[in-house]
Amino acid sequence: MPKMKTNRGAAKRFKATGSGKIKRNKAYSSHILTKKSTKQKRGLRKSGLVDPSNAKTIRKILPYM
Repeated sequence: MPKMKTNRGAAKRFKATGSGKIKRNKAYSSHILTKKSTKQKRGLRKSGLVDPSNAKTIRKILPYM
């Protein structure tokens, strides 16, 4: 059976944590920042976790994560 291919776009966006959860960066932080509050922009800097309902799909496209 051939090796499975990793989705390269997803590989650049997601990393696994030590406990096996999937880490992601938050959206809405790249442009049109003038109307967003400082508090909101500061919260967007931190990473978030992928929701368990989406984690199964991401694991499928990242077989070697």
